[in-house]
Amino acid sequence: MLADLLGIPPQLLFGQLLLGLISGAFYAVLSLGLAVIFGMLNIVNFAHGALYMLGAFASYFLLKILGINYWGALILAPIIVGAAGIVIERFLLRRLAGVDHLYGLLLTFGLALVIEGLFVKFFGASGLPYPTPEALKGGVNLGFMFVPWYRAWVVVAAVIVCVFTWWLFERTKVGAYLRAGTENPTLLQAFGVNVPLLTTLAYGYGVALAGLAGVLAAPITQVAPLMGSNLIITVFAVVVIGGMGSIMGAAVTGLAMGMIEGLTKVFWPEASATVIFVIMAIVLVIRPAGLFGRTA
Repeated sequence: MLADLLGIPPQLLFGQLLLGLISGAFYAVLSLGLAVIFGMLNIVNFAHGALYMLGAFASYFLLKILGINYWGALILAPIIVGAAGIVIERFLLRRLAGVDHLYGLLLTFGLALVIEGLFVKFFGASGLPYPTPEALKGGVNLGFMFVPWYRAWVVVAAVIVCVFTWWLFERTKVGAYLRAGTENPTLLQAFGVNVPLLTTLAYGYGVALAGLAGVLAAPITQVAPLMGSNLIITVFAVVVIGGMGSIMGAAVTGLAMGMIEGLTKVFWPEASATVIFVIMAIVLVIRPAGLFGRTA
């Protein structure tokens, strides 16, 4: 085996690969939402991390206040976050239509600071525990390592979401309308398509993906106001590597970067926090549009 040839205990190698795959699952779902928003709306959504945190808090409130369990939260929390995103797009971002992208970046960055600041004020910076669903407690022993069922579920759920989103935007009429609306909204509007509505729904779907990732993360990491800010910079790097606006690039690169990060922790732990940014720099030099991005 590779682990034996390299003189590394198999438990360490495969354990870090699994942890990397789990991190990659979150990178994939979050970067997918960013790719949808940038690809369809040309908005660099720095509020994505705060909306990811909102998804986790929504699942926590649904459980503690309404008694709705994890499976209910998995459906309701993304809808709640998506609805919040629709309000943000309708009353804030739409006012910046046609101006430089920098204004949208500054607005969403400021919005993230406001949301996180409010949650820190009312809930503190420390996290709140969210229980693992009963059906996914325990795990399976593979001989060389123990795989918790919940972490396996996170990877499976991420893959399902990535495949569905790719199909929705690349293989359906709605996706074709959205891509056409990005290229020439005036022409599409002339054919009777409600482009502003499509734009709003696309933003709502993108931030709903962030909310879904927050629900998936809640049982693994504590529900905390700053959980998104600790992740969003890495996710932006993943999006740049995959190609801004590329659905396939976000999904594939997210999973791959998580595993590369996990492997780096085995061979060079000190570099694990920066390896994704090093890869980003190399990709930008060789292929500025990203691995899956469209070149001009």
